[in-house]
Amino acid sequence: MSEQPGAPLRVMIVEDDPVMLERFAAALVRDPRTRVVEKVRSGKEAIARLLLVTPDVLLVDLGLPDIHGTEVIRFAARNLSECDIMVVTVFGDERNVVASIESGATGYVLKDCSDADLITRILELRAGGSPMSPGIARIVLNQMRVGTKAAPGPGRRGAGEGTSSALTARETDVLRLLSRGYNYAEVGDRLGISVNTVTSHIKNSYRKLAVHSGTAAVTRAAELGLLRPGGDKDSAR
Repeated sequence: MSEQPGAPLRVMIVEDDPVMLERFAAALVRDPRTRVVEKVRSGKEAIARLLLVTPDVLLVDLGLPDIHGTEVIRFAARNLSECDIMVVTVFGDERNVVASIESGATGYVLKDCSDADLITRILELRAGGSPMSPGIARIVLNQMRVGTKAAPGPGRRGAGEGTSSALTARETDVLRLLSRGYNYAEVGDRLGISVNTVTSHIKNSYRKLAVHSGTAAVTRAAELGLLRPGGDKDSAR
C-alpha cells in the first residue's frame, strides 16, 4: 500500500529483544512522520503478518529466534514490491551485510544508532536512498571490488567510460560520501547543499547509472573507478 501524501509512514518492526522492540516503537510513535502498524518478535510471525498489514517500511533484525532475518527480507521483497526494507541489527560482518542486500534489503543500520538517526534513516530509505551505518558501505564496496576484478575488463570498461562521463562532479561527490556511510543531511552539510539537493543528485545518478537504489548507485560508481581515493574532491573541504 502506498502512503498518501503527507500521511505518516507505516512501519512494521521485527525484533526479538523486547526492550529494543519497545525502544524502536517509542521512537516511531514520538515522530509524527512515522506510525507503527505492527511489531512482532519472530520471523515466522512476521511472514504471517506482512501481507495483512502491508507496511511502507519494514525494520528487521537478523538474529531472530526461529529463522534468520534474511528469510523475512526475501519474503517481503518477493511479495511487497512497494515496501522498503531496512536491517537494524548488531551484526556488522561482511557475511550478514552481503546476504541481507542480496535478499532485498536496501538499508542496513546498526543498533547503536540514536533514535533520531533511526528516524532520519527511515525517511532516507523511503525517499529512495540506501542508508547505512558507517563502515557498512565500505563492506559493500570491498565486496564489489572483488567482483569487479574477477569480471571481464574490456567490455565493461567500454560501457563504463560512457556512463561515468555522464555523472557531474557534484553527483560523484555525493556518491563518494554516501559510500563512507554519511547520511543525506551529513552529505549536504559537507558539500554545503540542502538535503533536497542531495536527493536530486542521487536520483539523477540512478538514471545515469541505470540503477534503482543508493546501494546499486554506489557499487556501480565503484566499478567505474569513481570512488577511488585519488579522485576525492571533498577531502580538502
